[in-house]
Amino acid sequence: MLNLATPSASVLLSGLGRALVQQDILRQIDAEQTQNQANASSMTFVEQLIASKKVTSAKLAEFASQTFGVPLFDLNAFDLTSINAEWIDVKLITARRALPLHKRGNRLYVAVSDPTNLQALEEFRFKTNLIAEPVVVEDDKLAKAISSVSDRNDRTLSNLVGNDDLDLDMTSGEIAPAEDDGGGEVDDAPVVRYIQKILLDAINSSVSDIHFEPYEKYFRIRYRLDGVLVEVAQPPLVIKDKVASRIKVISKLDISEKRIPQDGRMKLQLTKNRSIDFRVSTLPTLYGEKIVMRILDSSNAMVGIDALGYEPDQKALLLDAISRPYGMILVTGPTGSGKTISLYTCLGLLNKPGINISTAEDPAEITMPGVNQVNVNDKAGLNFAAALKSFLRQDPDIIMVGEIRDLETADISIKAAQTGHLVLSTLHTNDAPKTLMRLLNMGVAPFNIASSVLLITAQRLARRLCVQCKQPADIPVEALLRSGYSESDIDGTWTPYRPVGCDTCKGTGYKGRVGLYEVMPISEEMQRIIMSAGNSMEIAAQAQREGIRNLRQSGLIKVKQGVTSLEEVEATTNA
Repeated sequence: MLNLATPSASVLLSGLGRALVQQDILRQIDAEQTQNQANASSMTFVEQLIASKKVTSAKLAEFASQTFGVPLFDLNAFDLTSINAEWIDVKLITARRALPLHKRGNRLYVAVSDPTNLQALEEFRFKTNLIAEPVVVEDDKLAKAISSVSDRNDRTLSNLVGNDDLDLDMTSGEIAPAEDDGGGEVDDAPVVRYIQKILLDAINSSVSDIHFEPYEKYFRIRYRLDGVLVEVAQPPLVIKDKVASRIKVISKLDISEKRIPQDGRMKLQLTKNRSIDFRVSTLPTLYGEKIVMRILDSSNAMVGIDALGYEPDQKALLLDAISRPYGMILVTGPTGSGKTISLYTCLGLLNKPGINISTAEDPAEITMPGVNQVNVNDKAGLNFAAALKSFLRQDPDIIMVGEIRDLETADISIKAAQTGHLVLSTLHTNDAPKTLMRLLNMGVAPFNIASSVLLITAQRLARRLCVQCKQPADIPVEALLRSGYSESDIDGTWTPYRPVGCDTCKGTGYKGRVGLYEVMPISEEMQRIIMSAGNSMEIAAQAQREGIRNLRQSGLIKVKQGVTSLEEVEATTNA
């Protein structure tokens, strides 16, 4: 059995990580897990630690200052425009998470969130020929300052990748030769710069998708931000064909073919340690090609299990399931509900030197070192079932299947789960009980389902209320009861909140998203219901008797905690 509590001796902790463990602020296993996740997502230890919400940025800065005897400095009180431009190397300050601030004599004072980051100090010493002295600052303020200084130095996306035309190979991230459709107009510099700006703004705003939509009388661009589409621009209608052709060129699509949908991919190498993938889809419409670009940012995906929104009891059930030596774990929900991030969070916990993990996806959206990832290719005959058959000859311990779509894939997955492998996969169903019925409808035998499935997680993503502007909401008791609260829940000890809107959240009242989960382990009683040809309603009733919260009930807890609003939960879940 895999033991998640056993620390890996091969993990090399930073000086700050070791200090946190020695002072009993962080457990050894948590520190090593954070370091592993940071390495996998090309983040610093401090970034990953704060992202996992194990400690706040302010508390960590205070601890580092006191422990290592380094001055604590508030970046908000510093004028960033006073920094000497000769000290600024955008790739260096971004990669090393350090910012030179001020020179006094032969000493250069460098802002860092980790004072044990000696490599950064050494590189600044080499670059400036000055003695680099660290000052500790809060990591979130440091990130904003680095971003601000980078913008001031006019480091656009094309500067970062080192190519004015943004022609990047979609699979390797290498610079590719420019292409043209024969018309010569595609490479118009204004169009190139405009697309660059749209991509850069989307990345900086944590957007998930970019939509380019042509209509009869106008052309619009929309971002999907926190699950909601927001219009950001209406460029001139005359450039719609140039924009479409340009995007198809950098995505290695056929720019002469405008009658059928096409799918492509491109990679942008922003810095030495960070790249962004875009999955590109084109669709012929009445008035031109609609293009949707999905932003696949691995660094944003690896946030740690504590940041996903599982309640403590749900987290314990999930960790217990993934620690089993064999069986099947299914994650369900609609497209865009965060299933892939949940699966990769589990894989991040399981990814150890002694474990062989293989994944089959369509396509792989998150890259993880140490995991053997395969993109399925139906045209070449490499579908999910074929990939699974190959995995079983590759001595796997853990298999992840992007989606179970047909009986053949389901059968092979279940056989793998029954023969000593841990299998993780997704299905498109509305809730956990219906997942079992979906497998039955595919033609999977009830005995195979009952004997192999360990746990099913259904999930949705609800928008988080903006902490800067949310206000108490006056909701009638009758409305609370209709939404699913019991009379005992409405005891006056908590306050629901509503969205308002401010500059921080761009007027929406929401910033970021949180997961709502139904975590249902398959109990012996549920197995009996499956074996006796029971339906999803019987399984759902049994789950309620066993204390398993459905999606609506999980959402109501988030409302009580002030994380989201009641209307958001009602819009996201069924009663």
